[in-house]
Amino acid sequence: MTEEKKNIQKNEDKNNSASGKKSDGDKQADKKNKKDDKKNELPELKPGMTVRVYQKIKEMNIKGEEKERIQYFEGMIIARKHGKEKGGTITVRKISDGVEVEKIFPLNLPTITKIEIKKQAKVRRAKLYFLKKGYKKKLKEQKVA
Repeated sequence: MTEEKKNIQKNEDKNNSASGKKSDGDKQADKKNKKDDKKNELPELKPGMTVRVYQKIKEMNIKGEEKERIQYFEGMIIARKHGKEKGGTITVRKISDGVEVEKIFPLNLPTITKIEIKKQAKVRRAKLYFLKKGYKKKLKEQKVA
């Protein structure tokens, strides 16, 4: 009896694949793949680029209501770590009112909505930590295509 059921299931699978019908599991897998593709559409980020990182922020009102807004952080990428891995990060640095601020953004963070490239500086290092120590010269800019 169980062998007959297995044969029936095999025949149904063949019919579904021949007719082009997808099962519910296949449809869900396709949706997940499309979401992953959208998330992986990050631009090629390199040290020396001035970028604007848009991030969703959740806040609580005085009344206790949750409010969501998009905030951006604009600065220069001084380091990119772990490449295109799951745990890949970029370190973005900016000077705001004379105070130097650094933020480390995981690239696969769900709250990051987009990353916009503003400028590209010509650099010959993978890590630009020398900018922290008070490097006064201006970096030369390249054209962004």
